Amino acid sequence: MVENVTRRSFLGTAGAVAATGAVASTAEAKIEKSAAPAGSIKILGIGCSPREQSTTAQSLAVCLAAAQEVDPDKIDIELIKLAGLRINGNVAAGVALEPGERDDFPALVPKLADLAVAGIIIGSPVYFGNMSSHCKAFLERLLVFRQDGFALSNKVAGVLAVGGARNGGQELTIKSIQTSLFCQEMIIVGESRPTAHFGPGAWNNKQFEGITHDEVGMSAVKNLGRRVARVALMIAGNS
Repeated sequence: MVENVTRRSFLGTAGAVAATGAVASTAEAKIEKSAAPAGSIKILGIGCSPREQSTTAQSLAVCLAAAQEVDPDKIDIELIKLAGLRINGNVAAGVALEPGERDDFPALVPKLADLAVAGIIIGSPVYFGNMSSHCKAFLERLLVFRQDGFALSNKVAGVLAVGGARNGGQELTIKSIQTSLFCQEMIIVGESRPTAHFGPGAWNNKQFEGITHDEVGMSAVKNLGRRVARVALMIAGNS
């Protein structure tokens, strides 16, 4: 779910991208960028679950809140849910959409291209030991940023994963997503001390009353938010 972004408003501000997102071309990769507010940064959370009310989105909300707490006066946050959006990963390979077929990735481009965005945290549920198909399609469509002179270069990236078991493939999912982000020249970080590993793997234990009761996972989730925020502020020269 993307708030305050409609296909019509997107076409008015970023007309370089085709309305259907039909072909990932050099023309499509000409991304409109807006100036970043002086002294402030933005951190986006991208929820890659197909479910609107997901434990992945809940974990990202905790992560983003921890990031903002690092410096509330300088950090803005926003959670973008991919649930309900149509994102065709094949477009990145130059495969055109069918006539009349809609694709929602172009509406995300202005959000991601905003020069105020200094950090992006991607969260995915674990399906069969790896990322969701939503997440894979989203990462493939980020090709337009690579084509546009590596427009995501030097932005800080963090990754979290939510699985149905404590060791249900979260780490592999995290590293798979990180591998894609390395290709964008992003600065990949894991969570900060004391957990300080690749990234938080939260456990959606059905015996818990919600994902936030996974104390181990939520501790690492908060540490990831803090780490992304601190590194992003440091790169932006705000600390």
